[in-house]
Amino acid sequence: MAGLYIHIPFCASRCIYCGFYSTTSLKLRQQYVDAVVKEMALRGKRSEARGQSLNTIYFGGGTPSQLTIPQLHQIFDAIYKYNKVQMGAEVTIEMNPDDVTEVFADGLCMLPVNRVSMGAQTFDDERLKWLHRRHTSQQVSEAMERLRDNGIRNISIDLMYGFPGETLDDWRRDIDAALALGAEHISAYCLMVEEGTPLAKMMHKGDSPLNEELERKMYEMLIEKLTAAGYEHYEISNFAKPGHRSRHNSSYWQDIPYIGLGAAAHSYTMLGGSPFEKKAIRSWNVADIHQYIEAIERGELPSEKEEIDEDTHYNDRITVALRTSDGLDLGTLTERHRRYCLKEAQRFLDDGLLKQHDNRLSLTRKGLFVSDYIMSSLVMV
Repeated sequence: MAGLYIHIPFCASRCIYCGFYSTTSLKLRQQYVDAVVKEMALRGKRSEARGQSLNTIYFGGGTPSQLTIPQLHQIFDAIYKYNKVQMGAEVTIEMNPDDVTEVFADGLCMLPVNRVSMGAQTFDDERLKWLHRRHTSQQVSEAMERLRDNGIRNISIDLMYGFPGETLDDWRRDIDAALALGAEHISAYCLMVEEGTPLAKMMHKGDSPLNEELERKMYEMLIEKLTAAGYEHYEISNFAKPGHRSRHNSSYWQDIPYIGLGAAAHSYTMLGGSPFEKKAIRSWNVADIHQYIEAIERGELPSEKEEIDEDTHYNDRITVALRTSDGLDLGTLTERHRRYCLKEAQRFLDDGLLKQHDNRLSLTRKGLFVSDYIMSSLVMV
């Protein structure tokens, strides 16, 4: 089985921290939707795409809720026409709280969507303005209520911490507000400064740098409060009520193939026989909406691809599988990579930063706080 990711790059406005490919040119929405549908048809003719069965579908962005309900219907019609979709497939759409009007929520219940991922980020209205978010904290709870009223029983909300000037009490209030909403899933990320974003320019001009020690305390508070509330900490930044892990994102961490449609979307395919004979192929579409549409209209797939060698595949497994509570399945590694991994991991096992159990290697609670260092030490250079 595979996952399907569809990139919807449209945003009504850009947030200062976002490094994902997006555009505020909404006039291209219908032309883009037509191109995504045609890309599905083009990919369906390729031998490696035939017969794939989809277990998850994910609309990411950008802001997928900037599409109209008829445009979403058009894409779903094509998904079910050109793909085999499993019964009970997880179907997620990202959205902004202010897009969840009564009309939009009513239309959503006519689609196969059964999971919503909503960017709350913070419940402090001044910080929302600073981030250039369009919604208010009140609109988050209103959106949750409308989605519940229309049958959505699996809602994830994104939170962000590590703002300049933010205190532990500020962060506690954000966590408490998220818990009060009863979301089935919470993703929480430290504010990252990515080059090329407005936030990076602000920081270069002298805005207060983020406080690493305070960020650590915020992360500790996050873990303690969410686990105490019954959430499972199943990935470094992700928490879920029992039975509500993100199946789509988990496929990335478990080395499961996925198809990416739309401008800047990535795909990952495994070709061949046994696990140790398979070839991993990574591909990506051009990150330009105009070039993407023009190529699709010519009947061409605007993508590049590369075959991943064994060492790169091993490094990829280290940097994604170790992010999860399930950890790295050592049985999926070649004998050479298994020996190398355990040799390099021994010092972290001795220090209590890693643990080995059921032929798996995973981070301990202590290891979470130095996860980047541990993973970089285990990769092959």
